[in-house]
Amino acid sequence: MKASSERRKVVSWLWHELQQVQPGSHALIALDGFDGAGKSHLSDEIAEHAQAVGGRPVVQVSIDGFHHSRAVRREAGPGPEGFYRGSYRYPEFRRYVVEPLRRGAPITPAIWNVALDKPVSAEPMAVPPHGIVLVDGIFLHRPELIDVWDATIWLEVPFVISVPRGNARFAGRHDPDPEAASNHRYVHGQRLYLQEADPRSRADWVFDNTDLARPFLLTRARSAAPS
Repeated sequence: MKASSERRKVVSWLWHELQQVQPGSHALIALDGFDGAGKSHLSDEIAEHAQAVGGRPVVQVSIDGFHHSRAVRREAGPGPEGFYRGSYRYPEFRRYVVEPLRRGAPITPAIWNVALDKPVSAEPMAVPPHGIVLVDGIFLHRPELIDVWDATIWLEVPFVISVPRGNARFAGRHDPDPEAASNHRYVHGQRLYLQEADPRSRADWVFDNTDLARPFLLTRARSAAPS
């Protein structure tokens, strides 16, 4: 679907803001939000806009490349606690992305293919000296990660919108009701995250992605981006 002029304007303003983070050096920026909020899509939009208009280089990474194996995730438990506590390998994310970036070495963008449930042999990627690394994923304001970011974006979307959007990525019929039993693990796991991390108040920007054609951006000072 072609982006509306309003959406292109907000993405352009966000790109302007992101380029002010750590100018002249690497910047590690999180795109956080619920499943179905539109994180990876926004990452793609920013990268495409950056390539079109110029500015700092962009490297894209997803926290999904640092999942635990299916066996480990099952061992963590089938409920919300297991989803929230046992999905990702945060020490490995630090080892393969954060630490190399800080010393100017190539980063490894993924170590695990969650769909195939097997390791990934990803080639290390060099990040230009003033490059921006965008990391999309859920739970990125967790205590284990909050200190690694140079800036963060929270994608604001209510569950009544994010759940059907997220489920639409998968084959078959899925209950769109956030309170349905089939959505309990994921919705309540994300509610645990909201209680523990309060990501919206910690984020440098809040990108309201409820209406895809007319998103709304709040800046660090919590003022609206110009229309």
